[in-house]
Amino acid sequence: MGKVTLLSKLFTRTLRNDPTEADVEGHKLLLRAGYARQISSGIFAWLPLGLMVCKKIEEIIREEMHAIGCQELHFPALLPREPYEITNRWTEYGHEIFRLKDRRQKDYLLAPTHEEMFTLIVKDLLNSYKDLPVSLFQIQIKYRDEMRPRAGVIRSREFVMKDAYSFDLSDEEQIKSYFAQRGAYEKIFTRLKLPYRIVKAVSGAMGGSMSEEFLSPTPVGEDTFVVAPSGYAANVEAAVILSRQDLTVEEIDSLPSSELVDTPNLKTIEEVSEFLSVPYEKLLKSVYLTLEHNENEGKVRVEVVVICIPGDRELDMKRVEAFFAPATVRITTPEDLKSYPELVPGFVGPSDEIGKKVRYFFDTLVYLGSSWIAGTNAVDSHVLNLTAGRDFQVEDSRRIGAVCIKEGDLAGDGSGAFKIQRGVEIGHIFALGRKYTEAMDVKILDENGRTVVPTMGSYGIGVTRLLGLLAENYHDEDGLVWPKAVAPAIVHVVVVSKDESVQKEALDFASRLADKGVDVFVDERKASPGVKFKDAGLLGCPLIVVFGRGFENADVEGQAEIQIRQTSSKRSVLASVLLDEVLADIEDLR
Repeated sequence: MGKVTLLSKLFTRTLRNDPTEADVEGHKLLLRAGYARQISSGIFAWLPLGLMVCKKIEEIIREEMHAIGCQELHFPALLPREPYEITNRWTEYGHEIFRLKDRRQKDYLLAPTHEEMFTLIVKDLLNSYKDLPVSLFQIQIKYRDEMRPRAGVIRSREFVMKDAYSFDLSDEEQIKSYFAQRGAYEKIFTRLKLPYRIVKAVSGAMGGSMSEEFLSPTPVGEDTFVVAPSGYAANVEAAVILSRQDLTVEEIDSLPSSELVDTPNLKTIEEVSEFLSVPYEKLLKSVYLTLEHNENEGKVRVEVVVICIPGDRELDMKRVEAFFAPATVRITTPEDLKSYPELVPGFVGPSDEIGKKVRYFFDTLVYLGSSWIAGTNAVDSHVLNLTAGRDFQVEDSRRIGAVCIKEGDLAGDGSGAFKIQRGVEIGHIFALGRKYTEAMDVKILDENGRTVVPTMGSYGIGVTRLLGLLAENYHDEDGLVWPKAVAPAIVHVVVVSKDESVQKEALDFASRLADKGVDVFVDERKASPGVKFKDAGLLGCPLIVVFGRGFENADVEGQAEIQIRQTSSKRSVLASVLLDEVLADIEDLR
């Protein structure tokens, strides 16, 4: 049974102008069309229209979760500190979580994610191999203190998320659970009509051995990902650029010896390049960054590190942050450098001796046998032919994908040049392993009576982010154009005739549609036709049916106009076949 909603009774208000706080088109339209209101930076109130769409997205997610045997539960968003201390995430999350104290000065947080809670509930309720495998999920509000909320609900500080967790006895069984969730995600995004790409990702603070993101390509996306000719795709944090193969010891020994050269007061790549008449890519650029390691009792340990990259490349902070997680990465200040007199600004270069006091890292493009011009850590001098593996050591553990990937960089799988795209993360799945079950001391008896630590998977979808991205993807010059699966109503009936018999005809038509299971809006307000048509365009129902003067002549069969928003087509239809025509149009909607 569908529902008929009268616009005169609907709690909403449309806006004629774009709100100043909105920065992308979907955000503007959600506010203008009365789906949401912004309360503060990254915090939104959902009005009835917005909740209608949210609930339809949630229902699609629930259906696909239930289809793979995933059971729903619900945890509070306000959680005690202790479980997050066990896994060290109380400190690892740094400034990203909201912390608070109750009246007894007991520490709590607003949950950014719920791994600890799911792990503890499994520990509490399950103890035998007969209880596993089990997959659980919830749809719950999450909180993250984003430094720069943007694009409305696409990146906000309070948001609705579906998070699911699988528990299995063995790694082999866990992989089955992982791919069951992966398949469910593909069905969810297909039903939502959202284009997506599955890309390799890094686990970051979540931990785990395997991680993939579902990214929806869009120009407003803040995530960058690369696609290789082979079809391999990865976000920039996980992408690998093909580097020259390391040379052998014999090949390295045959290279020209290093040579000191005076470079008086030449501190920049540009100055040294011009002075020595060499291209930027021949120089090794040393960048220092500051890491903040969150330790127990709120203490922060500060460490300056040096990252060496080719002189013609720029550092990609996202890739660097992913490598050093859970530490926080920031730009080094003069105050930070006071503790590192060995690093001479403008003349920093790789040094095994200084490396005993300062950690050096090297981009993967710095292969063994590559020769560079670099600083000597002494004022007014550089060194020529400084060779990796001979003049300074490059340990595998110190190799990092640090530079911004450029269009045309060769993919690490050797298939050819990368193509770069932008997108929004709409889902993320992790094979967590035993990080949380070991920390929480979860033990399960196997079929031989031995205790086994189960292995976990974690699977997240941003529900309100999906809504924001759908608004961004599906709109035209008049307003929102929702896909059928999530539209707050499928048919928007606009009554522009003042004749009471026409209004009655329109309401009767809406009731008959509702009897067929169709949700319908009816605009019977005492407003001008222009206002009604403007609002119909803004609200974004897939079909608009207009009851106007074509119904006022009692001697002639009435006609209504059907407008299909997704194709911008319009046609007049006789009253006797209107219901059948609209039902056929609904069937054809995507």
